[in-house]
Amino acid sequence: MSLSPLNALVLRTSLPVMFGYLPLGAAFGVLFSELDYHWLYATAMGLFIYAGAGQFLAVGLLANQATLTEMAVATLLINSRHIFYGLSLISRMPNRGWRRLYQIFGLTDETYSLITATPLPADIDRGQFQLRITAVNQLYWVIGCTLGAWLGSQLEFNTAGIAFVLPALFMVLTIEQYKHLRDMRPFIAALLIGFGTLLLISREQMLLIAILLSLSVLMMQYAAHRSPRGPEA
Repeated sequence: MSLSPLNALVLRTSLPVMFGYLPLGAAFGVLFSELDYHWLYATAMGLFIYAGAGQFLAVGLLANQATLTEMAVATLLINSRHIFYGLSLISRMPNRGWRRLYQIFGLTDETYSLITATPLPADIDRGQFQLRITAVNQLYWVIGCTLGAWLGSQLEFNTAGIAFVLPALFMVLTIEQYKHLRDMRPFIAALLIGFGTLLLISREQMLLIAILLSLSVLMMQYAAHRSPRGPEA
């Protein structure tokens, strides 16, 4: 049975995410299994929380018996980046109702990258493509979390080095974004902001400060494009 053009495009486009989410989700599952919770809780976290960095953070917080307030504040801070780039996508979501709400819930860095960087043929419905990409990416993550937690409850693993899967995935997505944009300026700005924050400001608060600086640059660029031009000669 052959796939429809839409499903074939979704699967082909999401392959880089699959190769990142399956091992990364499995790494989370293995770490989660060390907390002595039932492995199905890892599946539930993948379904209802669906935040890679947030779930890894939750493992450490649960291990140290953090309060609900501490967990809520830490999760809000680490996932605050979604606010900034999510707003740039909201006007490009043709779906409405529950489909739109699910897309907002299921938006991740990788899903955003695929949605914004993938050129669509004229016969492909943009709303359906966005919805299915979001759902397929979450499916990869849930499968990874489930397998890792289940295997971690049965076997012992040496997970040294597996966390590099996430930086590798981001590198692939960055290359795809460059191929789509063909403009080095956003990447140079991101590099300067990242290294500048790391070296000159604060290693502990690097992510939040870098996001705020990036947002400031984007707002200045937007204001420059929106500024009224002088009268023509």
